[in-house]
Amino acid sequence: MTQTLTFTNTWHDELPGFYSALRPQPLTNSRLLWHNRELAAELAIPETLFDSPAVWGGETLLPGMAPLAQVYSGHQFGVWAGQLGDGRGILLGEQRLADGRKMDWHLKGAGLTPYSRMGDGRAVVRSTVREYLASEAMHYLGIPGSRALSIVTSDTPVRRETPERGAMLMRIAESHVRFGHFEHWYYRREPEKVQQLADYVIAHHWPQLVEDADRYALWFNDVVDRTASLIAHWQAVGFAHGVMNTDNMSILGLTIDYGPYGFLDDYQPGYICNHSDYQGRYAFDNQPAVGLWNLQRLAQTLSPFIEVDALNAALDRYQPALMRHYGRLMRSKLGFYTEQQDDNALLSGLTALMAREGSDWTRTFRLLSESEQASSASPLRDEFIDRAGFDAWFTDYRARLARDGIDDSERQARMKRTNPSVVLRNWLAQRAIAGAELDDTTELARLIEALQNPWTDRDDDFSQRPPEWGKRLEVSCSS
Repeated sequence: MTQTLTFTNTWHDELPGFYSALRPQPLTNSRLLWHNRELAAELAIPETLFDSPAVWGGETLLPGMAPLAQVYSGHQFGVWAGQLGDGRGILLGEQRLADGRKMDWHLKGAGLTPYSRMGDGRAVVRSTVREYLASEAMHYLGIPGSRALSIVTSDTPVRRETPERGAMLMRIAESHVRFGHFEHWYYRREPEKVQQLADYVIAHHWPQLVEDADRYALWFNDVVDRTASLIAHWQAVGFAHGVMNTDNMSILGLTIDYGPYGFLDDYQPGYICNHSDYQGRYAFDNQPAVGLWNLQRLAQTLSPFIEVDALNAALDRYQPALMRHYGRLMRSKLGFYTEQQDDNALLSGLTALMAREGSDWTRTFRLLSESEQASSASPLRDEFIDRAGFDAWFTDYRARLARDGIDDSERQARMKRTNPSVVLRNWLAQRAIAGAELDDTTELARLIEALQNPWTDRDDDFSQRPPEWGKRLEVSCSS
């Protein structure tokens, strides 16, 4: 049955010295908690393969797999941290799909590796469920990132703040190459390996550039653009990553390494989702600036074979690209079909009202989607205490809509395809985790169904403000 799955191992074969070969360390009494049927179908994985936890818990390798842990380094919270690497994850192999693409199968929580440092190489149910939910939420919101294929739980005890049960997550991604992979060899003063890695990445992910004399500069330009686009999407949907270290930044512009993330509830521009981020380096409103800082670190590693002027020119593209992507996304959220001079003032006026009153980011834009040009009545009005302030803003907003001349029903439908009714709020994730820790997936299934349909109108608790206990949740890097 598994013969339909073809694995290749380009990282293993083409980059000797960039990894340590090793096998996963299975858990005790592992069992499959959940698997992603839709993703499995996309990858042509036979459903019968999920009858046993053997593959998903690291007990069995499929034909063609050559498991390894990648080595990389990075800046953590702005400080050079030296060698890092896959401390609890193992790249099992790269699945070759029928259309020619390849997808990494990366088993997270697979045990100790040479890069575990002081860690135990394990993941727990809490962290694997959080990553599964986040990757699926982002996928259905149309934001590029890794996907999750399966969750395995076990009886293996793992010590965090309290004893928890060990778990594994099968993570699927087009690539796991990080900014930190390049930093590792640059700071070891082996620039030829930085260039070797760049050649590998271009050959496998930018093949159209291989024969171009300016391939390195063109490639870095695209990395800058992808990073700007990704962060614009995060800001538009109200997503805070929480740990934007350079070792958590994807060279392909994917969202990876979900830990202490958070989607905005009350709009706080300085929202800090990571309890361990004592200085607020990775606060929500600081993410665009951190994206540029990380790109500057990457540019430094490429300086031995890309001219400094070319690197600076690429970095100069970042802010305009970010604003271009963000502007397009926010105009869609506001229901604007054209670009007009007062658009930014209208957006700033709304977010200023929201920040003063702690308005819910997702609910505000969803309710705004029901606005009518000819009516001063709006379900959004009741969300504000400062009714006069809202009325003044809403008058200007309706006048702006009228200038586009788009029928209300058409605009409302488009806005509802841009402004989700459901995002992965931390309290919703915590409720699903509580059940999963008892091997009860009822709430997990309900939440996944909601996340798969984020644009659908609903009046249940998935689209409501969090309860008071849900606002007080603290999430740290161990999550």
